[in-house]
Amino acid sequence: MTVHLSPYRLSKAREAFHIFNIFNAVSWNLLVGIILTLFVLRLGASPTYIGLISAAFYISLFLLPVGKLLARRFSIIGIYSFGWITRSICMILAVAAPFVDYSGNRNLALFLIMLGVLLFHLFRGIGMIGNNPVLNLLASGPDRGSYMTQIQIMNSAIGMFGSFLIAMVLGLEPPIFIFSILLGAGVITGIVSGVMIKKVPEPPRENEGTAMKLSDIFKEAFSQDYLRHFIFIFFLVVLVSGVTRTFVVVYAREVFHHSDGLISLYSVFGGFGFLVAGMLVKFLVDRLGAKPLFLVCLVLGLITLIPIVFFPLSAVENVTASILFMFFLFFMLNFGYLGSEGIAQTYFLGLVPAEKMLDMGILYFFILGIAGASGTFLAGLLIDLFRFIGFSPFVSYKILFIIMMGLTILALTRQGKMKPLGSLPLSNALEVIFSFRDLRAISLLEKLNKAKDADEEKVLIGALHDTPSHLAIDGLLERARSPGLATRTDSIRALEQLDKLDKNAENALIEDIINNPYTTAYISARTLGKHHCTAAIPRLRKLAHSGDYMLAGESIIALAKMNDEAFRPEIEKIIINTQNPRLRIMGSEALGIYHNAESIPVLLDILRGNDKMPYLRDEIILAVAAITDTQKKFYKILTRYLSNNSLASALAFDEIEVTHEFVKTTLNKKTISKDNVAKIIECSGNFQNAVSAYAKDKNGEELSLWITALPSEYSRSTAAIRSIFSQTVLDDELNSYDCLRLLIIHWAAQELKIFAAMAK
Repeated sequence: MTVHLSPYRLSKAREAFHIFNIFNAVSWNLLVGIILTLFVLRLGASPTYIGLISAAFYISLFLLPVGKLLARRFSIIGIYSFGWITRSICMILAVAAPFVDYSGNRNLALFLIMLGVLLFHLFRGIGMIGNNPVLNLLASGPDRGSYMTQIQIMNSAIGMFGSFLIAMVLGLEPPIFIFSILLGAGVITGIVSGVMIKKVPEPPRENEGTAMKLSDIFKEAFSQDYLRHFIFIFFLVVLVSGVTRTFVVVYAREVFHHSDGLISLYSVFGGFGFLVAGMLVKFLVDRLGAKPLFLVCLVLGLITLIPIVFFPLSAVENVTASILFMFFLFFMLNFGYLGSEGIAQTYFLGLVPAEKMLDMGILYFFILGIAGASGTFLAGLLIDLFRFIGFSPFVSYKILFIIMMGLTILALTRQGKMKPLGSLPLSNALEVIFSFRDLRAISLLEKLNKAKDADEEKVLIGALHDTPSHLAIDGLLERARSPGLATRTDSIRALEQLDKLDKNAENALIEDIINNPYTTAYISARTLGKHHCTAAIPRLRKLAHSGDYMLAGESIIALAKMNDEAFRPEIEKIIINTQNPRLRIMGSEALGIYHNAESIPVLLDILRGNDKMPYLRDEIILAVAAITDTQKKFYKILTRYLSNNSLASALAFDEIEVTHEFVKTTLNKKTISKDNVAKIIECSGNFQNAVSAYAKDKNGEELSLWITALPSEYSRSTAAIRSIFSQTVLDDELNSYDCLRLLIIHWAAQELKIFAAMAK
């Protein structure tokens, strides 16, 4: 059963969990972090012993079924609290180890540490049964991925700060008793964390009838292709992550002979690497999805191992080079492998249904335990084996990390079988990561989610309008349903600027044109047309007759952009019958978009008697120019005429002069048959006479004959256009429009140029 907390209760629950997490992270860092490895190294522990210590962390996860059995009788939070308090108390054994060592019994000291760590992890394993249910409860909502990563960021930030303090303490090479003080502080903070977890609400229980046996959990998991492939990849990632992060500490000590304090300082950079990975994932995961980020981190981890293989032995003695190398290594290994391990949990929570989270959570931690325990233990044995054979530590660790590289490559080869879960493909995700525009859009969306009022939303949506990115669709759609008109309007305008829309956006815009006339519907209609949303055509046809003239006009233009030729005659009827100038202007623009010569007579009919509406007149002229494919060049002529109406004759004679020069130059450059040369010269001469009469006296008889005589084989205009213009120049009412005469003269000039250019 899925339970969702109210926004207030969810925020309070998260606040309580954050407090728990702070004490838990401090305790973890002081009890089983890098400090434990340095502690046992000071006591002379072998790589096998270190491998066993690390394996104990993973072995604890096999106690999850015990926690599940207890969860049937006790509360999940109660088990969680008991496990955390008890595990901390068990580490008192490790606190006593320095005193035992001081008495001269080092083996017993190492045994107490091992026993304390083992008991710590056993009780931790029982308590961990509550981890996934609690996270699943608290990570509900659209920020699921970012919240999960926020927890990891908090842990890594505390770990990094704690490592820095430990480095300061151990850098002075203090007596071994200092470890007792640090471990003691870890015990206290661990007990406090166990008390604080009780303030988190009880997560939902599974139904008794749906609870699964452990064997059934494995059977179901391995019967599902996507889950089976993830388990295999996750196993390899955890194995490599556990080995690299554990033995890079030993690598720094045994190969480079660096001090405890210096190695602790490296771990600060390691924590910083995980922190940066967490911040990057938190910033991107809800927009890109978990899978591509998982792969990016894994690839970075693989790249980090390459320098280890090629690091020269001579550079080991170089203090500066070795220190810089170790800083890089700790940072990138944590960034890559620990980052991929962290994002894997977010991916897993999205892969498994909520009602099976408790059962499948056991599977998740079993795989984590098997991979980590086997990896760290076998890696320790392998290093000891290499020592026995006679390999130097330098060569031994190089072989170990080469093996880790091979396992990472194997994991990457299987990534294609992971379920996308709505994520972007890796190539698209990389485009986003390296795109300033997309990253800025994500940043603006994050700020938009935290906006406190409508004014702040308006500013941020305006910025998104200027930073069009497909990643902003969901956030803009949410604001497109805002109760504020200004916010809705700006959101839809921002959607209009995007390169493409998804189905959700298209459906939302169609819903808007239906439900919001006189407000935002016209913007949505324009957006649908711009993005060629053919699914909206039936609705746009109906809205072309809407009483909202802006919506009707934008619907008409949208249909024209989608080349709905069947509806073009209906648009002609609409603009003939309406007396609304704006609707006629928009209808004229639409007919120009269609590029159909059959609409020119309709446009010219509207032009008659509309000299008092200059903007309608100009729009009709431009629409006719668009149909004749002369709009771009004629637009400059029209704007010059409109700036000074007395230039009409001068502009017409400019067309004559420019065309005459073009024809003359073309005839000199090209080899053309004598017959065609004669025809072109005759046509050019007649053109000058015809245009002169038409421009000066509005007499179009000669120009009409000239148009009729144009050779069709050397014309790019259809016969319909030539026929219409040959009649238009004889119409006295239409000849009263200087701008129309300029358009026909410009069109005729283009026809003559085409004749000269195409003739052979």
